[in-house]
Amino acid sequence: MKFQSLLLVGALVSLNLAAEEAKENPVTEAGVVKISWQDVDNYRDVKVVGDIQSRYELRVFETLTKNLNKAAEKTLKPNQKLELVVTDVDLAGDVRPTFGATPNDIRVVKDIYPPRMTFSYQVLEGEQVVIAGDEKLRDMSFMHTTGTMNDKPLRYESKMLSDWLKKTVEPKL
Repeated sequence: MKFQSLLLVGALVSLNLAAEEAKENPVTEAGVVKISWQDVDNYRDVKVVGDIQSRYELRVFETLTKNLNKAAEKTLKPNQKLELVVTDVDLAGDVRPTFGATPNDIRVVKDIYPPRMTFSYQVLEGEQVVIAGDEKLRDMSFMHTTGTMNDKPLRYESKMLSDWLKKTVEPKL
């Protein structure tokens, strides 16, 4: 009986390892922006509060891609595309447990928890690379630049990306 249990545990472990290896890196596209999200499980902070982790991650990635596309369409020339390979994300704030006071944890947003993102990028014109580089963004003044009336999801991260686009990419075009 113990041998059969051992075989069953071994089979389950190997299935779990195979499932982990088969997990693909998500890619999101909107208009002129394409983002590849690398090693999502190793990101500093894309922690869910009150949802399923994989669904929350996908919603975060799609929202950031859509918001960056809005800024990129105004910045890039008509036949250009922006491609990013994101290797780390740290959303503004920090997830804290409520110790049973509520069914879910909460995200506390304070100045000491700024949004951060690490990625490499390239601007393509057709198949030719026009600009390329690596970035480590961090917005230390995120609480003071977005405005108090802005209640859009991921507003701090989206503003950080659009500011980067205006300050770094636009002058080189």
